[in-house]
Amino acid sequence: MSTPGVKIALLQMTSGIDPAANAATMADAVSRAAGEGAAMLFTPEMAGLLDRDRKRAREHIVLEADSPTLATLRAAAAQAGIWLHVGSLPVLADGDGEGRFANRAFVIDPTGAIVARYDKIHMFDVDLATGESWRESAAYRPGEQVVTVECPVGKLGLAICYDLRFPALFNELSARKCDAITIPAAFTVPTGVPHWHVLQRARAIESSAYVISPAQTGLHADGRETYGHSLVVDPWGEVLLDMGTSPGLGFAMLDRARTDDVRRQVPSLVNRRPIPQLSA
Repeated sequence: MSTPGVKIALLQMTSGIDPAANAATMADAVSRAAGEGAAMLFTPEMAGLLDRDRKRAREHIVLEADSPTLATLRAAAAQAGIWLHVGSLPVLADGDGEGRFANRAFVIDPTGAIVARYDKIHMFDVDLATGESWRESAAYRPGEQVVTVECPVGKLGLAICYDLRFPALFNELSARKCDAITIPAAFTVPTGVPHWHVLQRARAIESSAYVISPAQTGLHADGRETYGHSLVVDPWGEVLLDMGTSPGLGFAMLDRARTDDVRRQVPSLVNRRPIPQLSA
């Protein structure tokens, strides 16, 4: 990390089906976070549009270069002079012959420039016992790149929501010695209750890194309900921030000395060895 202590802000949202309203909420949060002295603001997955009606949603999903939401957020970051991690926006996937979308995260610097992009790798295709059924791959093209970026929290690794359940991605991010990993989410309530905190803490512990996870919360305009509990977890697995279920801003301090101390006590990144392949 560039400084011993870095103040960050998380925005917990109940995003709806109106991109302009969602963008206004985020732009206001950018200004407020900067005013509170945060070096960087993190927003949830699908912060700009959360709509399970894909026909209706498609009317608002455009190429990245044409996104009014992204333009608004870049301008807000530049005006406030703050780093911004946009958890994800739905955009048209460039060059996709099937007309699919990308679930894309952005890191924006204090000049408003986009310095990193990450397309969600793992698609949420599940049938829950509650009767909920999700087929993200029917509309979204999975990403193919692991992404890290230097920013105020040091080397930041990017992931999105369902990626949380796939340790291989986090093994690669920890191999790249990330200081922090962000996992913005729109987690369902049935999966969030038993799994959210456990998996977040596990990823922080195994990576010896901070985990920063801004989340969607509450009942949304499209009828879905999300779990909330935006989290910041330190490299020892201790929860520094749990925002519960109310939308709004939360703040946490990240300390490089804490990361160094944990990596000295449990040097798992240094001790890691290739796993032998089992013979048939």
